Amino acid sequence: MGPLTELGILNHEGGILMAFIIGIAFGFILEQAGFSSTRKLAGVFYGYDFVVIKVFFTAAITGATGLVLMNYFEVIDLKLIYVNRFFPPSAIVGAAIMGAGFIIGGFCPGTSVCAAAIGKIDAMAFIGGILLGIIIFAETFPLFKGFFTANPKGNMKITEVLGIKDGLFVLFFILIALGAFATVHFIQKKVKKVEY
Repeated sequence: MGPLTELGILNHEGGILMAFIIGIAFGFILEQAGFSSTRKLAGVFYGYDFVVIKVFFTAAITGATGLVLMNYFEVIDLKLIYVNRFFPPSAIVGAAIMGAGFIIGGFCPGTSVCAAAIGKIDAMAFIGGILLGIIIFAETFPLFKGFFTANPKGNMKITEVLGIKDGLFVLFFILIALGAFATVHFIQKKVKKVEY
């Protein structure tokens, strides 16, 4: 709750309480949207349900638009937002591992917590697998460190790579999202629906 704390609207404890309330609300919305269902989540990969893509695109558009507007009105400074360093080889392998885990397990890390919170045993097992993977990675990290840190590209922002302003990128992103919505709607109409 950085900006609200910096502006004196919330103190540190108020920021923690606000983050807790937002987290509970986010989990509730995820569950109500059906993100605790492995069939709905896996539906993206099988072409019969694209709610996940629609929700994620909508969240990204909302967040990006909000950040650009708050930066414009000087509520936040986008230059102060930390961007992780980019290591292409490990990013590609990590994305492939996560994608495989998503398809096999039917959850991503966030939705597994959502499903576990309502008592789903498979989600609890999935979280156990995540924790086991974290421990194995941490214990064997010295073996993979060279690959993990290979070909560093620094703290890259896509707007800097493309050489465009943040607002223009958000506009392009919204247009891409609208195109994606139209595409997945067409695909979903062509694929037989699965009952949950």
